[in-house]
Amino acid sequence: MISWNNFDTLNVYQELMNVERVALADVMSGESGAERVKNYSVPMADGLAFNYAARPVDDAVLAVLAKLAKEAQLVEKFEELYNGAVINTGENRLVLHHLTRGQLGSTVVADGVDKRAFYVEQQEKIRTFANKVHAGEITNAAGEKFTTVVQIGIGGSDLGPRAMYLAMENWAKVNNTFKMKAEFISNVDPDDAAAVLNNIDVAHALFVLVSKSGTTLETLTNESFVKDALEKAGLDPAKHMVAVTSETSPLAKNEGYLAAFFMDDYIGGRYSSTSAVGGAVLSLAFGPEIFDAFLAGAAEEDALSKNAELLENPAMLDALIGVYERNVLGYPTTAVLPYSQGLSRFPAHLQQLDMESNGKSVNRFGEPVNYVTGPVIFGEPGTNGQHSFYQLLHQGTDIVPLQFVGFKNNQMEKDVVIQGSTSQQKLCANVVAQIVAFACGKADDNRNKNFEGGRPSSIIIGEQLNPKSLGALLAHFENKVMFQGFVWNLNSFDQEGVQLGKVLAKRVLAHETDGALKAYSELLNI
Repeated sequence: MISWNNFDTLNVYQELMNVERVALADVMSGESGAERVKNYSVPMADGLAFNYAARPVDDAVLAVLAKLAKEAQLVEKFEELYNGAVINTGENRLVLHHLTRGQLGSTVVADGVDKRAFYVEQQEKIRTFANKVHAGEITNAAGEKFTTVVQIGIGGSDLGPRAMYLAMENWAKVNNTFKMKAEFISNVDPDDAAAVLNNIDVAHALFVLVSKSGTTLETLTNESFVKDALEKAGLDPAKHMVAVTSETSPLAKNEGYLAAFFMDDYIGGRYSSTSAVGGAVLSLAFGPEIFDAFLAGAAEEDALSKNAELLENPAMLDALIGVYERNVLGYPTTAVLPYSQGLSRFPAHLQQLDMESNGKSVNRFGEPVNYVTGPVIFGEPGTNGQHSFYQLLHQGTDIVPLQFVGFKNNQMEKDVVIQGSTSQQKLCANVVAQIVAFACGKADDNRNKNFEGGRPSSIIIGEQLNPKSLGALLAHFENKVMFQGFVWNLNSFDQEGVQLGKVLAKRVLAHETDGALKAYSELLNI
């Protein structure tokens, strides 16, 4: 029997609060540090490894976290989720993004449909369409091949797919799977759409409109912007646009689109990169086989999240250490720091994934919780961040847990030896140095040069950022967020917090305002 209880009502809660703290600087120094680096590591999919040596845990803390995992029924709740329970209590919905990449449990039937079969069907539709575009069987009105694909969407319809595209772009070029350049339009700011349109040949551009409801204000506004540009160029928009939407939306069976690919209400936007939302643009950009490899990596990582053994379940381990840092040690923020240029927008995606999922102050039943929940997430790729905000991370008044990502090899397979080492070696040297510097610090009589240390971090290490390792990386963080939501007894799969602003914006545009809303509207000449 599954029980949904607040974190602070669990028997293990007080034990976790009272467990002896780890002196991170001490345990990470000298030979003890070397042993931790060797032993505090968990295998992930596609040869990745989650190394948590520099996190503030030891065997005693880990033992209590294992008790927490068991009492909170984390693996059982995940099983409920992938077998089709109504986990999204806020909207009374199933949560099925895992089904887009594989069958983890029993057949899930919703709305009279086998949902795994439905997702596979949409992937096959996308595969056929993308192959025809690449072969020149689907062309523009002049019979010429499309050379650019442009995704029009916002939030989860933009951040995830954009981050995944950028992560695979260079790899695809080197491995001869690059098919079409992709661009993205998301912001309702007209400068966003105008800049993209000015940068492409619209006559050879295929636009992918992504809106589950078919009514998203920003997306439909940008669609109109694009249609206007196409018409001014003497082009028929219907020959240049496809839709990714739900089967019940006004976009679903519409002659204004070359094709429509479907998603459903059981996949939240921030979890939709492995659905048709990411599938269409990524298959067009790189080919369906590359998208398949991406899905395979995610599916392999999902399977690891079924493991009841904490030290064999990297996402659950990462999640529970994060809960310990947040609720026991009181750290309010987490930085995601990928030492890979391909992951330049990955932190932005994780901002939405984590903060929209677990940025909640009421539990699954709408009751206020008496403990802190999701942290603030931010980040930039290394080494750029080192020359930006690392000052605060090293010597600021707040301790910020850090999640590094690093790869032994670069994507472009081009490098040069300068001063006895390659650029990739210099990159990796920097991430190694940062981990130890944050953990161990450095004493100095000059207080400006003193580093207290004791600043925790983990690193996910891989051979190379490729489609499969990217899928595994994405699934790891999705499942980490899910497990933390289970511990905090939150509904991690709705986002009511974004709705109020939308409602008020519509009032402003309809000139139905008063008070401060009216005054601010006048300041901006609305």
